[in-house]
Amino acid sequence: MKNISILLMILFVSSCAPVRVNYDYEKTTDFKAYKTYNYYADLNTGLSELDTKRLLNALDKAMQSHGYSLSETPDFFIDIKSSEYQEASRSNVGVGVGGTGGRVGGGVSIGIPVGQNKLNRQIIFEFVDENKNGLFWQAVSESSYSPNASPEKREVQFQAIVTKVLQGFPPEIK
Repeated sequence: MKNISILLMILFVSSCAPVRVNYDYEKTTDFKAYKTYNYYADLNTGLSELDTKRLLNALDKAMQSHGYSLSETPDFFIDIKSSEYQEASRSNVGVGVGGTGGRVGGGVSIGIPVGQNKLNRQIIFEFVDENKNGLFWQAVSESSYSPNASPEKREVQFQAIVTKVLQGFPPEIK
């Protein structure tokens, strides 16, 4: 029952707050060679300690479901960085004044923003092979962020982000 409610929350969150992801990778990488991963010891995600735990828990579950194992001697390391930014409101109200008379014309127009700025979060996931070619895969996710969200909603949001991010790993190389 808990899994069903989490799934419904993921669908709700993903439909309300789309997660946008851009991917980049080193095209000469042999992605089939990677089976194990770990995080950098000095990982500084830019998230709160509780949100970092939520994100890493979601990432561990997803990586393991894709066949990767957490290891003390990993094939690659994962680095995660995040930042918050405000997106300006796109809703405006225009007020215009104008007049003509004889051969005289004039006008004034003012755009007034309506609504609040949206708070967004960017999370960068970097997969690094320290023995071969360094950074070999990167995903940059962007999604809306609510600092007042409940722990359950935060957990679901991180699960949605991780799901979307890992859709591009490993990449389909043509």
